[in-house]
Amino acid sequence: CEGVARTWFQPDKVEDESPIAGTFRSVLDGRFVVHEYTSSMGGKPLSGIATLGHHLDGRQFTMSWVDTFHVGSDIMTLLGEAGVSDRFSVSGTYFTGETTPRWGWRVDIEQPSPDALVITHFNIQPGEAAQKAIEIQYRRRA
Repeated sequence: CEGVARTWFQPDKVEDESPIAGTFRSVLDGRFVVHEYTSSMGGKPLSGIATLGHHLDGRQFTMSWVDTFHVGSDIMTLLGEAGVSDRFSVSGTYFTGETTPRWGWRVDIEQPSPDALVITHFNIQPGEAAQKAIEIQYRRRA
C-alpha cells in the first residue's frame, strides 16, 4: 500500500504530511496480520510495525505497536471493546513521566472501499476528549 500520513500535535492544525508505504501480511497460520510501514516526520525517516489480531476467547480485537517516532522503546498494547466485531477500534495507554498519569491512545481502522484503508490514531489526555493525532490514508498499489 502507499498513501499519505498526516500528523497533528494540536487540533485543527496539521503538523506534518508525508508519503507512507506499508505492507500487510498474514502470519502464524492466519492468526495475526502484521503491518509494516516506512514514512517520515519533519523530514526524518520513521518506521513501524503493528501486529493485529482478534482474541477469540476474549471476543476482542488486539494490537501491539512499535515505531521509531511515537512509542520510544515501549511496546504499546491496545485492546478493543469485548464483543465488538463489526469495527476495528483498539485502545491503550502510554508513559508520559514518573509523576504524571499515563495518556490514552486509540487506533481505528476502516476500509472505505476495496482498494482503500484509513488508519486513524487518537491521543487522549487524561480527563479530555480524544484528539486526532495521526491519519494514514492508504491505497492499494496497482
